[in-house]
Order: sequence, then C-alpha cells, then structure tokens
Amino acid sequence: MSGKERSQEILTLLRKLYPDAKGTALNFSNALELLVATILAAQCTDGKVNQVTKVLLKRYRTPKDYAEADLEELQEIIKPTGFYRSKSKFIKAAAKKLIEDFDSEIPRSIEEMIKLPGVARKTANIVLSNAFGVVEGVAVDTHVMRLSKRLGLSEQKNRDKIERDLMNLFPKEQWFEVANLLIAHGRSVCTARHPKCGKCVVNELCPSAHTFD
Repeated sequence: MSGKERSQEILTLLRKLYPDAKGTALNFSNALELLVATILAAQCTDGKVNQVTKVLLKRYRTPKDYAEADLEELQEIIKPTGFYRSKSKFIKAAAKKLIEDFDSEIPRSIEEMIKLPGVARKTANIVLSNAFGVVEGVAVDTHVMRLSKRLGLSEQKNRDKIERDLMNLFPKEQWFEVANLLIAHGRSVCTARHPKCGKCVVNELCPSAHTFD
C-alpha cells in the first residue's frame, strides 16, 4: 500500500468516526472575531478562549475599536488566555494593519493574511477556511502536528513543512477535512500524554500504535 493509499484509508476511517467534525470550536460571528479568537487560542484551550471572548467581543467590535483600545484594559480582559501581553500587542497591531492596508477588512488570501502581526499560516488557514470557505492550505495546530508524526504522514517538526507534506499527500479538496478530522481524533483518542491506542480505529494503519502499549 502506497503512502497516499494508506492516508486515504486513514481519512475514510476517521470520516466515519467523526461525521460532524467542525473546522473550529471557537465561537465567532464574523472573520474579525475569528481572527482575534484564533490569536488568543495560542497555548490556550478553545473553551477558555470562548469564555474570554464572551466579554471581549462585546467590548470591541471593529478594527478601530482594537486599534484604539487601552492596552492595559485589553490585557486585563484577555489575561486568562495566557501570554496576554504579546497577544494584546499582536491584536492591536493587526487591527492597525487592517485599517491602514486593507480598508478595515479581513483579507482573503494567505499571502495577505500573514502580513498581519501575530498571524502565521495556521491562523490564516483557520480564518480563511472557516470564515470565508477559502482553502489554501492545511491548518497545522498542535493536534495536527502530533498526529501527522504518529500516523507517519510527515516526519517533519516544522509546522510549514508538515503542512507541505499533508498538501502533497492529500488532494486540495480534502485539506480542510484533513485538519478537522485529525484535530477531532487528537482531542478524543490520540491525546498527547495517554493515547487510547487500543480503542483507535486507525490502529492497524498507525506505525506508532504499539509505542504506547
């Protein structure tokens, strides 16, 4: 079985297990809200971010609101997400960039998205695919990184190189689904510390399965 054939077998099994896998668990109603939430989600659970954005997204609604926000006030609101000093600076700087270069609109390409402070390819992919249905790559978060290695989909450690491997392994029309399914499986079964290999539907296709017995 070739690498591409095995990857399709894995995808088929995960698709049956998670038929309703979502693109993101972050709460949002527009692209700006998703951008802010995704920046906050770095090194933080989606659940905690959703708690914070209940307050944050009522207080700040436009790029101008964020750009002109009092830094200390913004930091206080987002403090529970961790790394709040750097995150607040990224959010304010990204908002200013949106105003100055994009007429206060979220751009719709990765090339433009990654020009925003605090936005790398992962964040850009999440925002573009979930807010606009624009798929230009695979969103490689910590779950996708971990499962790509365990499942033998990539031997790389760098997010961008892992993404490149996944883009070469799967056809473009599956890129969005691949990320969603790997994230779902990483959360429920193939967890970081204690993966449930005995209950895993892709056990027989996984080169790491017996590592955790």
